[in-house]
Amino acid sequence: MIVPILTGATCSGKTALALELAERFDAEIVGADSRQIYRGMPVGTAAPTAAERARVPHHLVDFLDPHERYSAARFVADATAALAGVRARGKRALVVGGTGFYIRALTGDVALSNAFDPALRERLAREAWLHPPDVLHAWLRTRDAARAAALAPGDGYRIVRALEIALAPPRENVPFPRATGFTFRKIVLDVPDGELEARIARRVDAMLAGGLLEEAERIGSGAVAADAVGYPQALAYLAGRSTATELRAALVRATRRYAKRQRTWFRSEPGVTWADPAGALRHACAVLEA
Repeated sequence: MIVPILTGATCSGKTALALELAERFDAEIVGADSRQIYRGMPVGTAAPTAAERARVPHHLVDFLDPHERYSAARFVADATAALAGVRARGKRALVVGGTGFYIRALTGDVALSNAFDPALRERLAREAWLHPPDVLHAWLRTRDAARAAALAPGDGYRIVRALEIALAPPRENVPFPRATGFTFRKIVLDVPDGELEARIARRVDAMLAGGLLEEAERIGSGAVAADAVGYPQALAYLAGRSTATELRAALVRATRRYAKRQRTWFRSEPGVTWADPAGALRHACAVLEA
């Protein structure tokens, strides 16, 4: 089974294009987004709406409690099971999302630790207690520059996890098994900078109008998912640390930086096809018709 993977920076139009393709080919969508997996966060994560999910079956979207941790290894297992189910129903599948590490793990283009070293984990926990995340981020850059580029310098949890993988003894870094029985074709949506900036601004305004503040207040700062782009800024505003004008500017800035990190990651991604929306549609159609 040949499966197109539609990816790219946030606001590049993945959802709309995926829905068009899925309806044209009677396909089902498997999400590859590390934040859209969480329940009750549709505004801040720009998850497919209930109406969109009614149009096309979606998997790995809106199914996990925001306080629960998730991993790339678990994603590969869940995505493989979802794809196998789609195949068993005699239908086509699309993988859609912007989390580059999940995509690389699914396609077998990354080495993941198959076991953890308690001593290493304890050491990194001490380092995280002693040093701010940006210091650990700089350390990660010396060991895995591509992974560091995809992570925000303040994302302490993921930085520590990436360091655990990067620093694990060679005998523990084994190729993570590729999803068997599937051939993947990775397509990166390439949107010009000016257009992406305009889309980001519109997305931010829509989030604010759609209830981001209420959503952030409900999720709270203690949730694992509360470090997703938009929520720290919303929570800071709710705590009185910024004005409405400053909140909007912070949201635009954070989203822009996130998009830049995603594009940096995908430039180092093996075996991808970069295409504008029209080209991505043609490439994906060719894969689905094969």
